[in-house]
Amino acid sequence: MRHQFFRIPLPWLALLLACCLGLLAACGGDDATPAPGSGSLNVTIRGLPAGVAAAVTVTGPASYSKLLMASGTLNGLVPGAYAVSAASVLQGTASLVPVPAMQQVQVYAGATASATVTYAAGAPLAIRLQEVASELDAPIFLTTPPGDSRLFILERPGRIRVLQNGNLLATPFLDIRPLTTTSGERGLLSLAFHPQYASNGYFFIYYTNLAGDIVIERRQVSAGNANVADPLSALTILTIPHPTFSNHYGGLLSFGPDGYLYAGTGDGGSAGDPSGNAQNTNVLLGKLLRLDVNASTVAQPYVIPPGNPFAGTPGARGEIWAYGLRNPWRYAFDIPTQLLYIADVGQANWEEVDVRPVGQAGNNYGWNIMEGLHCYNSSSCNQAGLVLPAIEYAHDTAGGCSITGGYVYRGTALPELAGQYLYSDYCSGWLKSFSYGNGTPSAVTDWGITNVGNILSFGQDGQNELYMLSGTGKVYRIVRK
Repeated sequence: MRHQFFRIPLPWLALLLACCLGLLAACGGDDATPAPGSGSLNVTIRGLPAGVAAAVTVTGPASYSKLLMASGTLNGLVPGAYAVSAASVLQGTASLVPVPAMQQVQVYAGATASATVTYAAGAPLAIRLQEVASELDAPIFLTTPPGDSRLFILERPGRIRVLQNGNLLATPFLDIRPLTTTSGERGLLSLAFHPQYASNGYFFIYYTNLAGDIVIERRQVSAGNANVADPLSALTILTIPHPTFSNHYGGLLSFGPDGYLYAGTGDGGSAGDPSGNAQNTNVLLGKLLRLDVNASTVAQPYVIPPGNPFAGTPGARGEIWAYGLRNPWRYAFDIPTQLLYIADVGQANWEEVDVRPVGQAGNNYGWNIMEGLHCYNSSSCNQAGLVLPAIEYAHDTAGGCSITGGYVYRGTALPELAGQYLYSDYCSGWLKSFSYGNGTPSAVTDWGITNVGNILSFGQDGQNELYMLSGTGKVYRIVRK
């Protein structure tokens, strides 16, 4: 149960190859053969221990941008000036500082320019939690519209509160308390602002209705007050039956880098997925869904985007992007690396984080065949075709019970933390992180923070700074100690 809140055909092969190539391009390695009239840039990265990824970004003409995690040669470059900027990285809590942090390189047609970045030991990083809001009623999610400085905090009983200039506004942005209940793991669970929110005012909420079904709904900000939603603007996008148990709802809505709306749903509840939903591609429970909601109407609230793996397949639902999930309470897109991180809550023994390329469709994450890297309820199982987790942790050794997934840090206040995926545990309240590069996770770092109660969720603001939401009714920003 957990998160108790009181808590092959040819087209498939081509798609897979495209996703793999996209991942390699984002993370380093040599680019393709140079094009005529173009130049190359060889970037050498030194001084990093084995298993520690660099954070070097190359930018140049025609909006060129490439993130390198290791040495490599960039080919096919338009001649001109290129900036090579390097950020500090971590080995555990020890900081590794690049020299130089910034350099300019001129690339000429038919020639190979070079740049070298050398990392050396710096001061260790220590972080703490800074309280930014309190006296909230089960704060369950935090987000902000693109380019906005306000924080929107969801309370599980059904209100969205606005934190503006450090002040919690008395009037909620939205109040749907009559539409939901907090029985079991139900309630208002997440919010996603449309990428063009500034012009269209659309936002989407994920909640459970009074019957216990999952509802994804579009709303709109009011015309006269940016801090209040229009109460008459509701448009139901999708209702997913959840008839039997009051737990495992998943709960996160998020727009992906492709502009489509993703939704993570739980397997329907109880222990062991008794209804077999997670492996059944004809139901929407235990899945990651992908919807096109960019032209929603009452008659057609969404369409199936191109590339969804089961679109047009008899006996399967076209909304499904991935399956085999138990309770993907929180997941996150990391844009620079084009990776998707899914924190999937385990059953009795193991919690996991799955990491895959953003564009990789049709992944089966293994539940209820697997729990973490282990066969579930059996000494052996058929693992063919399953995507196994990048990391896992056991309940007994890690002192946890239910993973609370966070985000890859991409803020500016803690540059040493860049590229680290931060996560916590509902029961233990610790804060840990790891980085992921070239298909391999780093060692996990425990940041030794003060326990502030059950961690319900993480949040991210418009500057990509991260927050932790506690069952004590408080919200904390992650800051330097």
